[in-house]
Amino acid sequence: MPYEELKLSTQSPILSWANHPLGSEETKMAKNVASLPFVFKHVALMPDVHLGKGALVGSVIATQEAIIPAAIGVDIGCGMCAIKTPFNSDQLEGKLKKIRLDIEAVIPTGFNENKEVEKNVTNWQHWRHFLNLHRGVQELQGKAMKQMGSLGGGNHFIEVCLDTENQVWLMLHSGSRNIGNSLAQRHINTAKELAKLAGNRLPDPDLAYFVAGTPEFQTYWHDLQWAQNYARFNREVMMVRFKRIIEKHLAGGKATKPLLEVNCHHNYAEKEVHFGEEVYVTRKGAVRATKEDYGIIPGSMGAKSYIIKGKGNAHSFCSCSHGAGRLLSRKKAKNVYTLDDLIEQTKGVECRKDTGVLDEIPGAYKPIDEVMNNQADLVEVVATLKQVVCVKG
Repeated sequence: MPYEELKLSTQSPILSWANHPLGSEETKMAKNVASLPFVFKHVALMPDVHLGKGALVGSVIATQEAIIPAAIGVDIGCGMCAIKTPFNSDQLEGKLKKIRLDIEAVIPTGFNENKEVEKNVTNWQHWRHFLNLHRGVQELQGKAMKQMGSLGGGNHFIEVCLDTENQVWLMLHSGSRNIGNSLAQRHINTAKELAKLAGNRLPDPDLAYFVAGTPEFQTYWHDLQWAQNYARFNREVMMVRFKRIIEKHLAGGKATKPLLEVNCHHNYAEKEVHFGEEVYVTRKGAVRATKEDYGIIPGSMGAKSYIIKGKGNAHSFCSCSHGAGRLLSRKKAKNVYTLDDLIEQTKGVECRKDTGVLDEIPGAYKPIDEVMNNQADLVEVVATLKQVVCVKG
């Protein structure tokens, strides 16, 4: 189903790939963003669109001469990483629980960090730019180094999956950890203070923005790129450890070569050319999908996930959804579902089955098949995956 233009009176049109009408709060949020004077062409809403802070999760916002830090959010550079391995499902027989326990022992989750900093982390070239980051985070370098190669919490996860040919894939979802959050909070606060000083009448305080050419814009853009690089490398560090665990169990510790590797952000901003003009593109819960791009669209922990290739659809600013999208808030999911429901909905998956992950129950998410049907004009499916091991943050 291609997009529809929402019938809302806004300065810029809103194109939606969702097959459901927006709720009143969602509509208000979409209108707020589309009313900003620096929005370029239109706002694009992906099929997994749902409420966020300031802007909807699942929205693509192209802007000229301005950027909205809260639209990118606090988990700067959050995204996905996946590799296709040379192993098949038979080799996993009887090893799933051991693999899960090994992952949990080697990769810190939640608020945890690594006890020691490994060599490839110490050698990361971007540490030398740490002193140029916002002065409010200068005491956090030690923590940032220890958290490099850790998963975090919420909906972050590590999964062993099988594709339809029974080939083993490794997949994980994570972002820029505490350092990204700290940077984002400080810049969002600065933007809000500037808006107050300038007497800007914003439809929502979370839409406070920086204007290109100002020192505040420059420092935010610098810190944003740094945090996005941190997030990407964080996923790489975890994937190296994850791959080693799989090789230990399936190849006697022998190193193997991945058949395909994908590492993509879905909470970030970049400078890109669209409709012949250079603009800032913010993808808040969306993946870039040019014709050259491979991407990852995960379902919930009991559903399918997809490796995709972009179709380069200009109307979506060459973007697609970043997942299934939440149907219920975390609080609501805990009120609606029981532990028995979680056990039932994650049948056949080696994962935690306790109330600590109840808010991540598959039923709290939109059906991933629907989301995929709605973006047939944005992506083509390269592989369909089903998880057999899931470690939650």
